[in-house]
Amino acid sequence: MSDRLANSFPLFPLQLVVLPSEVVPLHIFEERFKTMIEECLAHDSEFGIIWLADDGLHEVGCACRIDRVLERFEDGRINLLALGTRPLRVIERQRDLVYPAGVIEFLADSREPLQPRLLDAAQKAYADLVQKATDHPPTDDELTTMDAYAMAATVDFGLEAKQGLLNLRSENARLELVARLFRAALKRLDFVDRAQ
Repeated sequence: MSDRLANSFPLFPLQLVVLPSEVVPLHIFEERFKTMIEECLAHDSEFGIIWLADDGLHEVGCACRIDRVLERFEDGRINLLALGTRPLRVIERQRDLVYPAGVIEFLADSREPLQPRLLDAAQKAYADLVQKATDHPPTDDELTTMDAYAMAATVDFGLEAKQGLLNLRSENARLELVARLFRAALKRLDFVDRAQ
């Protein structure tokens, strides 16, 4: 298989959407997923989190690496932090392992040049939102290291919006989308302030 394809890739269907660079806490308690996580720890390998929505399992998800094991329990349960690494698409489900797995493709972005005006607009909208929500705006140094995924990973937009971001194969398109989402969130905060 090519370096963009992986066979028998562990999959974790959850009511959760994870973005690259996002850190999420997971509580592992089912036997099949305890086995999966132990194998990932033993081989320092990734697994995929796929959104299990009301209308079924989405095909685009995010590969994750175990960032840190927080706690192990006597019955084998594990609390851990997982770090989103890169988007993936499930091509085929496989049922020959004790845990869910599949043939997956790691998704690459289009090769279009990044549009600085879109990056500036998204970073400004993000900085305004963070300032309004926390009174601590991100520094210029922090902003320069953040792409659309990294900014979006720190804001709770809801699963549909996050899945929409994950589905896009263009950083320019993601920057346009997050800028709109940040501005909409800022308007909601302003509305709440006025209402109070």
